[in-house]
Amino acid sequence: MDTLTADQVHQKLLSDNDTVVINTLGKDSFLAKHIPGSINIPAGEVEDRAKQVIPDTDQEIIVYCASPDCPASPQAAETLKEMGYSNVYDFEDGIAGWLDANYALSREEDSKSITA
Repeated sequence: MDTLTADQVHQKLLSDNDTVVINTLGKDSFLAKHIPGSINIPAGEVEDRAKQVIPDTDQEIIVYCASPDCPASPQAAETLKEMGYSNVYDFEDGIAGWLDANYALSREEDSKSITA
């Protein structure tokens, strides 16, 4: 599984590419706090919803969850790879790693991010 650090994810979000960043936690967790610019597809819904949201299987995708101990993002990454997505990365440190790197999170009330 290809993984990224918080700094690598941050740089990708700052660049002008079309990277899709997916929060793989439940909707309530996503609305409470998430990486700015990310969308929400809970890990258990990836198989049903990914093709609708991300039709290009070559699209760069980064998945994340709460922390390295959270199984949601590795599960989502594996599902995406099984579905034929070829450019999938797991930000395994998730929200905890994002905060440890001193990056800000968004919340429902201050974000334009929506659930996919």
